[in-house]
Amino acid sequence: MIAETVCSAVAAAGLGIAVVTAYRKRFLAATRIAAYSLVPLGLVMTGVVDWLADTAFSPTAWAGFGVLGVSWLLFSTTRAVERRRGGTRKERKEARTAAPSEAVAPAASGPSLGPGSRQSTRPATAPKAQAAEDFSDIEAILKKHGI
Repeated sequence: MIAETVCSAVAAAGLGIAVVTAYRKRFLAATRIAAYSLVPLGLVMTGVVDWLADTAFSPTAWAGFGVLGVSWLLFSTTRAVERRRGGTRKERKEARTAAPSEAVAPAASGPSLGPGSRQSTRPATAPKAQAAEDFSDIEAILKKHGI
């Protein structure tokens, strides 16, 4: 009963603020305030507030929330372990059969790289004239700004 009264008072106050905002020619903001202020009234009228009040004081409901929390915790833990292992058992089996594993020495920090077949996109030596031009442009900009 108290919750319904409070929600109705909040809705009435919000609509009053919306009227004042509309009087100040801020119609978009007034419409938004009116929309927010009608939410508690709608919750009271649909019975959600009664349901929440009954749920908040019910030990069975709180036990149900606890069971849902444990379920979520177990689910997220299994997902984290699955991601760490690299997928499901079927996916790992397919990956093992598809690509043979490359042996790595126990002391190696990572797989050793063979001779590279990839060619560098940058030339081996950069032209020095271009580098000098770049610095002269920078110097000109700095002098222009007094630095």
